[in-house]
Amino acid sequence: MKQEHSQTFPVEAFSRRTARSASSALDRWAVGRIQHAVAGARLRLALWDGFEAPASASAPVATITFKNRRALFSWLWDAELNFGEAYMSGGVDIRGDMVRLLEEIYRAWPDVKRQPWWFRRESHSVRTAKENVHRHYDLGNEFYRLWLDRQMVYTCAYFPTPGLTLEEAQIAKMDLVCRKLNLKPGERVIEAGSGWGSLALFMAKRYGVSVCAFNISAEQIAYARDRAVREGLADRVHFIEDDYRNVTGTYDAFVSVGMLEHVGLSEYHELGSVMNRSLTATGRGLLHFIGRNRPMPLNAWIRKRIFPGAYPPALGEVFERVFEPQNFSVLDVENLRLHYAKTLEHWSGRFEAEAGEVARMFDETFVRAWRLYLAGSQAAFNAGVMQLFQVVFARGDTNAIPWTRASAAAHT
Repeated sequence: MKQEHSQTFPVEAFSRRTARSASSALDRWAVGRIQHAVAGARLRLALWDGFEAPASASAPVATITFKNRRALFSWLWDAELNFGEAYMSGGVDIRGDMVRLLEEIYRAWPDVKRQPWWFRRESHSVRTAKENVHRHYDLGNEFYRLWLDRQMVYTCAYFPTPGLTLEEAQIAKMDLVCRKLNLKPGERVIEAGSGWGSLALFMAKRYGVSVCAFNISAEQIAYARDRAVREGLADRVHFIEDDYRNVTGTYDAFVSVGMLEHVGLSEYHELGSVMNRSLTATGRGLLHFIGRNRPMPLNAWIRKRIFPGAYPPALGEVFERVFEPQNFSVLDVENLRLHYAKTLEHWSGRFEAEAGEVARMFDETFVRAWRLYLAGSQAAFNAGVMQLFQVVFARGDTNAIPWTRASAAAHT
C-alpha cells in the first residue's frame, strides 16, 4: 500500500509525455542557450525528436533529453528549480552517469547566487521548524531503514580508510565525535537533533556518559526510545520530543550533528544562547554541519521538495552569530567534504537497490526525486559546492582544553 506523501509532491509539475511534433528552430535556439549557460560541461543535450546539439570536443559523460517543450523552456526560466521539477516528473531523462553529469554542471555553472532580500527574515519558529522536520524526517522509519546503515545514521560518515563499509564508517564517525569532545565517564551531555538516537546511545554505551537528546521528529523519537529500552540504556539516555530552544539544565558537553542546517540564520543567536546557558564553566561542544565556502542559499528545488527551510551556512556566519556573541573559543575545525561524497555514494547505491520497494511505498515520482537529490548531493560535495564542517569549541575563559589536537583525539 502506498504511503500518503501529498505534502512533498502534491501534483506532477511537468508532463512525462513525449511531444509528438518535431522540434522547431525556436526549440533548437533554446538548446543553444542552455549549452551556452553550461559552456565547458561535458554533456550532450537532446530533444524529443532525436535532435542533438553538437557536443564539445571532450566526450560527454551523459545525455540530457528534454521530452517536451515545457521541460525545455523551463530551464531557461529557472534552471535551478525547474530542472529538478522536470526530471522528478519524467519530463527530462538522463542517460549516462548522473553524478558525473551534475558535477560537470556544478563546475560550469556561474557561482553567483546571492541570498534574496527576504532570506534572513524567513520564519524558523518552533511551529515552522516542526513542520519542516515532519516533511523530511517523518517519511517513515521503514523508508530510511531500506538504505541507511544498521545504526540508522543519516549524517556524514567518517572513512579513516576508503575501504571501510558504511556501517564501519558511521561507527568511526561517532567515535571521532566522542574523542573530539574528550568525553569522560559520568559526564552529562546534551544533544540537539538526535536523529534515530545512534550517537546518544553510542556515547552512553562506549564512553559512560548520560545524555539528554532533543528532537522534534515524532518518528525518530519513537524509534530511539524503543531502542534505548531494548539496549538497556533508558536510564542513561533520555530522548525528549521538544525543540532545542527549550533545553534546560547544565551539561559538560553540547553536541549537534546535522541539525544546524535546519536552524535558520535568524535563530543562530538563540542557538548560541542555548549553548551558553547549558554548558558548565568548563563545558565544551561540537557542531557538525553541511556548510559553504561563502554565504549562498540552498538549491531552490531541494528547498522545495526535499529540505524545506534548510540553509548550509558559511563558517563566518556560524562564528559571527553563534560563537562570538557568547565568547566561545573555536578549538578545532575539520572539513570532511570528501567523506560526505563517499557516504552519499553508499546511500545512492543502497537506494537504487531498493528503488522498487520505495516506488511501492510511495510512487515513481518520489523515487526520481530522491535519486536526483542523492546524486546531486554527492556531486555537490565532489565539486566543492558543499562542505562538511566539524567545529569544536569551549568557553573563552577556560583552560580546561586539549593541549594539542592529538591529545584531544586520544581515547580516555
